Amino acid sequence: MKHWWWKFLAVALVLAASITALRTPLAPAIVHVEPATLQPGTRHAIEVLGYRTQFVPNEVIAYIENGGQFVPAGRVDVIDDTHARIHMYVPEGLREDMSDLLVTAPGAGTMRLFDAFYNPVKGSGATHDIAAEMTVHHRKGFAFPNRNLLYETIRNLNFHVPMWFTMMMLQTVSLVFSILVLRSGAELHDRGAVAAVHASLLFAMMGLVTGSIWARATWGGWWTTDAKLNGAAVTVLIYLAYLVLRGSVTDRAKRARLAAIYNVFAYVLMLLFIMALPRMTASLHPGSGGNPAFSQYDLDSSLRPVFYAAVLGWMGIGAWLLNLRYRLARLEILQEDARIR
Repeated sequence: MKHWWWKFLAVALVLAASITALRTPLAPAIVHVEPATLQPGTRHAIEVLGYRTQFVPNEVIAYIENGGQFVPAGRVDVIDDTHARIHMYVPEGLREDMSDLLVTAPGAGTMRLFDAFYNPVKGSGATHDIAAEMTVHHRKGFAFPNRNLLYETIRNLNFHVPMWFTMMMLQTVSLVFSILVLRSGAELHDRGAVAAVHASLLFAMMGLVTGSIWARATWGGWWTTDAKLNGAAVTVLIYLAYLVLRGSVTDRAKRARLAAIYNVFAYVLMLLFIMALPRMTASLHPGSGGNPAFSQYDLDSSLRPVFYAAVLGWMGIGAWLLNLRYRLARLEILQEDARIR
């Protein structure tokens, strides 16, 4: 049983992260404001919609932040738990194109809506009606971060992303086995390479399924012509072609060498299609085309421990599957050698 500790740990991490992802509520957040454009030098009545905000009359504080300058609200009228009306004079001279909205409410802490307002007229900095600083209040207890567009679907981060991390880990192991095949020609290394590819394709398929579900919820379609999505699909096809190549060669030594050479190029193409090209083109997918991932837009300190636990757990499950496939390959080689003798 002493050799099973890491397997129990992987299962425990996956279960703990999955239960946490599904049962932990989202944090309070500001989800919508109207109007979206604030003309400098004029007064505005801003309608605010929150999620789990529990607004309390006379206890809600609001600011606009632009270029490090804070503009305080003149008055905040609470309509109900999730609706409020902010009355504010927007001074001239704000520096940046976009302004953030910060709202502090009892129990909810300080909530920030990034890029809430467009500033059509920019200057070198406002000189009046500016607060020296703003005190940020942190919410109590654990909650998932609440992000626009993602909302409840942010829970899928604990499933979708670890699938791809595990796929890449297994394909890296397959690459190492293939390099060993080119050096030694050992059949066991060849079997290890194909076992790792088989396991990686399982996680790739799960990644495609969870990604498609996420795309439907956030982008309105099961699939889009996005560089990251298309690159992931091409990567799966490349590794499926690896299996086709192996099935087309009958000579074991020749098959092992050809497959090892192909696998090296397949790994390079995987990095190109998943890591490099999406970052060089426009993309809806976080982490691609200038769209940040694992930043303030989709991940914060409250989610990171659960997310990393999920990554380690799913990688452990992937390593367990590979271990089973590798042990089976060793038994198959022993059986084939016994038949030859």
